[in-house]
Amino acid sequence: MKDIAKTYNPAEVEDRIYDFWVKGNYFHAEVDQSKKPYTIVIPPPNITGQLHMGHALDNTLQDILIRFRRMQGYSALWMPGTDHASIATEAKIVEAMKDEGVTKEDIGRDGFLERAWAWRDKFGSRIISQLKKLGSSCDWERERFTMDEGCSKSVKEVFVRLYEKGLIYRGERIINWCPHCKTSISDAEVTYEEKDGSFWHLRYPLSDGSGYVELATTRPETMMGDT
Repeated sequence: MKDIAKTYNPAEVEDRIYDFWVKGNYFHAEVDQSKKPYTIVIPPPNITGQLHMGHALDNTLQDILIRFRRMQGYSALWMPGTDHASIATEAKIVEAMKDEGVTKEDIGRDGFLERAWAWRDKFGSRIISQLKKLGSSCDWERERFTMDEGCSKSVKEVFVRLYEKGLIYRGERIINWCPHCKTSISDAEVTYEEKDGSFWHLRYPLSDGSGYVELATTRPETMMGDT
């Protein structure tokens, strides 16, 4: 009889079992009219780096749900993918370029896009590998990236339809503006800090010349934090 190891060695067990699952196509879902569908579209991790403990918890919960429904006989699909993350990824690439003494202006638009796609290949692949190491039972034949052509066409199609219905329109709003990136940013990308400021007193003269109305106010300051 083969000796049983005294301690569990995941390297000897988990990769072998996961490879068995993938080769057996056990995570793949097909349209089956005889089964009730159950689908989870993964909240796509940003390609700004690698997964953290929050991702591990979130994807474990999704995996529990999809495996549970799969065992119940549902036509269960867990759709995997990654997100380009736009400004956040750009900030990471610019930060990495700074260590090389290179700027976006030095390499131009095409040069920066080359670096952006190379970044996606490196960290997107790392994220997918991490998801597989977690044992995630995603349908890897359906893996998508938010900048894939099909996804981009769908977004444009929906945008145009909403515009034609009058649900998208141009208006004036107060927004967050990054003076460094020279672009608007979302609330999630803003870091607020307490700073000593000034209390400005403004005097408005009364129309009859009898005096003034004095108002006091401050000037708020916002800055973009690390993404």
